[in-house]
Amino acid sequence: MFKPIKILSISLLLQITLTITTTVGFANSFEGNDIEAFFDKTMHAQITKHNIPNATISVVKDGEIVYKKGFGYADIASKIPVDPDTTLFRIGSTSKLFTWTAVMQLVEDGKLDLNADVNKYLDFEIPPHLVSVSKKITEPITLTHLMTHTPGFEDYPDKLFRLSADELLPLNEYIKEYMPARIFPPGEVATYSNYGTALAGYIVERISGLPFSEYVEKNIFIPLKMDRSTFKQLETLSLAKPYRFVDGTYLQGNMEYILPEPAGSMSSTGLEMAGFMIAHLNGVYNGERILKQETLKQMHEQQFTHHPILGGMTLGFMEGAFNEKKVIFHGGGTMLYSTGLYLVPEENVGIFISYSGANHFLHSEVFQDFLDIYYPIKAQLKQLPPEGSLNRAKKFIGEYQMNRRSITTSEKSTSLFIGKIQVDVDEEGYLLVNNLGETNKFIEVEPGVYQRLREGRTYDYFGPFNNIVFTRDHDGRIMLTSDGPMTYSKAPIYSTTNFTVFGLILIIFILISSLTYWIIARIIGLFRKSRQSGKEVVAQGIGICSVIVVMIIIANILSSGDIDPIYQLPKAAYIPMNTGPMLAFLPTLVPMFASILAFFTTIAWWNGYWRTLARIHYTLFTLAYFGLFLIANYWNLFK
Repeated sequence: MFKPIKILSISLLLQITLTITTTVGFANSFEGNDIEAFFDKTMHAQITKHNIPNATISVVKDGEIVYKKGFGYADIASKIPVDPDTTLFRIGSTSKLFTWTAVMQLVEDGKLDLNADVNKYLDFEIPPHLVSVSKKITEPITLTHLMTHTPGFEDYPDKLFRLSADELLPLNEYIKEYMPARIFPPGEVATYSNYGTALAGYIVERISGLPFSEYVEKNIFIPLKMDRSTFKQLETLSLAKPYRFVDGTYLQGNMEYILPEPAGSMSSTGLEMAGFMIAHLNGVYNGERILKQETLKQMHEQQFTHHPILGGMTLGFMEGAFNEKKVIFHGGGTMLYSTGLYLVPEENVGIFISYSGANHFLHSEVFQDFLDIYYPIKAQLKQLPPEGSLNRAKKFIGEYQMNRRSITTSEKSTSLFIGKIQVDVDEEGYLLVNNLGETNKFIEVEPGVYQRLREGRTYDYFGPFNNIVFTRDHDGRIMLTSDGPMTYSKAPIYSTTNFTVFGLILIIFILISSLTYWIIARIIGLFRKSRQSGKEVVAQGIGICSVIVVMIIIANILSSGDIDPIYQLPKAAYIPMNTGPMLAFLPTLVPMFASILAFFTTIAWWNGYWRTLARIHYTLFTLAYFGLFLIANYWNLFK
């Protein structure tokens, strides 16, 4: 599976840089600054610091490609350099921009209505109710909701990647088999949705009468001369191989397959993505137009935000203010590739960057460096929090969990490890927000609205994270909102990571120590030939069996949670786990054992069986087992 490639000298690879460049002389400058020198220096520094195996970049300005370059090797073993014109990179969710462009083409043609119930275009029905006890009927989902990531779907993280083409499903099957539950009313809460994009791609397929990939090829790729770009997931010689640098070695990963094709399966080159950026910025590329000017204007305007101070969503692009410039953008990440596309409409500038083996936020660093050099802003003066901000901020202290998650499946538990934000407040009243391992200070602008102090940089999964606003969702929970299509809900104490982890450690300690005690006591009793009552033997036997079941389940979970050194994810994230009927059956025994333990505890106290200390111990054991059941049930671990 792994293809380790020893490097004799990393510095040699990076010094050679293996760049293939097309330049236009001094025209590659903004107001006299040398664009080529800037990007060469910035990319070289980043590649050296992060041991990036390969990358491609293209920059456009005023309808022209002013810079494009490839870095590193597309194939390290064969020493094939990256060529910005011909080397393909997997661009992940940046593919969504092509899906949304296809939707807008059909809107232009009068075949789709952005505000119509999407059920109108489907051959199956999206249920009209939310997942809740009341099954509350809610508003229908529209294409505008899909394009702004506000349909209100939950998310299934394990229904995204695979490492075998045999596991791919036709789009119509994927859409129906993996339809997620509706957890928010549409148009109210931004929760990034791969399924929503796949659904839009399926609508394109149904309305156009063409397979999705063929529609995009015919109506976008061919007009823009994107001859190499494709949504088809094929291993070709021109595809940059994915690597990750691990312990001094570049390890090669396998081909990654994206289950929802319209949400992220596209491959493209730096050159061809430059043409796509020009088509969106200028309306025309090489004499070809893929959307009318008024349609592009509509597509690039903000359509949803949680608050005027925040960036939000256009019809498909994320939108926000960078260095006081409006930027529309989209990132993309597979397990090994990372991509960013940024457009600055008022400056008629676009930047596309794609890597393999990279941190998923490196493209944002390059873009921010670019803005700081060519469109700098004044340094922010030190500000003190307004009076009373300390007391107002206290109610926001706590753990916030990403709303892009599942609440109906066992994947609910990923909220404990992925996409958490911790909010605290210091003695001066600054809000301290820890996101992705980095803590930033925010100052109150108005009650519930905070702005980041420019003391460092931060970047959320979906935006610059410069401002945050606290609001409440439809159930009254405090919600943290920021730039882009992502929100976070404040976790009640019983679902926080610390409570859950500490509770599980304490429970497992009680269970295992009890198991050990009973086994040792039985062995000693056999040697001493002491006798126990039949009820005590049965009660302890039930306790021993209940712990053994839990230990088998935990061992199975741990075995599937091994972190792959290349993909840096548990294997269960991309390899469907076949547990077998026995392992699938074991979790159903936990509630049964909990009930039996409660029965034995009750009759022990009622009838005065055993010594008092033995009854107290058995009660503690039963409570611990019930605690385990409640925690596992809350996180859907029995599903």
